[in-house]
Amino acid sequence: MKKALITGVTGQDGSYLAEFLMEKGYEVHGVIRRSSSYNQERLEHIHLSELLGSNGNIKRFFLHYGDITDALNIMNLISTIQPDEIYNLAAQSHVHVSFEMPGYTLDVDAKGTLNILEAVRILGLAEKTRVYQASTSELFGKVQEVPQKETTPFYPRSPYGIAKMYGYWITKNYRESYQLFAVNGILFNHESERRAENFVTRKITLAAARIAKQKQQTLQLGNLDAYRDWGYAKDYVECMWLMLQHDKPEDFVIATGEMHSVREFAEIAFQHAGIELQWTGVGIQEKGINRSTGEVVVEVSPRYFRPAEVDQLLGDPTKAKKLLNWNPTKTTFEELVKRMVHFDLEKVAKEENTVKMFE
Repeated sequence: MKKALITGVTGQDGSYLAEFLMEKGYEVHGVIRRSSSYNQERLEHIHLSELLGSNGNIKRFFLHYGDITDALNIMNLISTIQPDEIYNLAAQSHVHVSFEMPGYTLDVDAKGTLNILEAVRILGLAEKTRVYQASTSELFGKVQEVPQKETTPFYPRSPYGIAKMYGYWITKNYRESYQLFAVNGILFNHESERRAENFVTRKITLAAARIAKQKQQTLQLGNLDAYRDWGYAKDYVECMWLMLQHDKPEDFVIATGEMHSVREFAEIAFQHAGIELQWTGVGIQEKGINRSTGEVVVEVSPRYFRPAEVDQLLGDPTKAKKLLNWNPTKTTFEELVKRMVHFDLEKVAKEENTVKMFE
């Protein structure tokens, strides 16, 4: 039975990856940070499956307290677990927040990656343990060519992108210097119903659901003309695994090859919530109007603009399709948005029923 260690296991990608690996027969170990508030909602179904004996009463899912900024802690965990595969998904991954917390972003996204690679090297696990580093399309930032592929020059435009660039290059350096099987997955935007509510896509789908249920009046957004390559997170974790099963360590761009604007995302989201949007005005004066009622439901707020904007990101998944036989459009953009909205419509309905129970 192979062992996998996942940092950032409580996040969107980490929870999907844990599911995927357990389905493949892995023993999965996740690293969680100690918190006074419960942060394992995305893992509850895995815990339940273990309790019900769905794995034949063999425990295959373990959680460990830790933090990738603590080099000694990470070395102890890797030494104890002796994983065959490490997936470093832990990060301060919110771009806007990285401008407010650049030092913390550096500690987690750059130094944290180094701590993992150093542990594998010092423990003499270079021949046993394969390492996946979660890289990002934010490396490309001010894009130098369209679409972006593995050979496109980097030009990050945020503390997050810059910290992740260190993570990318130190991973590549350890691969070339110490013969580690260490790879970078340059993932473009990937979303799901498990995305945190402070990310723009989930913010849109949740607001659409709440506005449709008359629980919220308006949604405030930043740059409606930002274009992104959006895929489904559950499809993307499969590609993470495929990268570590490849016969040699290589870096891959993971994307759909399609680009859509924030405005288009909002239009489709509201449509699936039963609201047709009509746009009026330009720039910060632009508004989304509910066509049937005439009410303003979407506004543009300067507070959500980045200090350095990334206007468009479009990935070229050709290499992953060819070498890994991966299908980047298994879930279409339309289906992705639909799933997120329907999930949030159910979430709002449940919240409403809960309130009624206590009235």
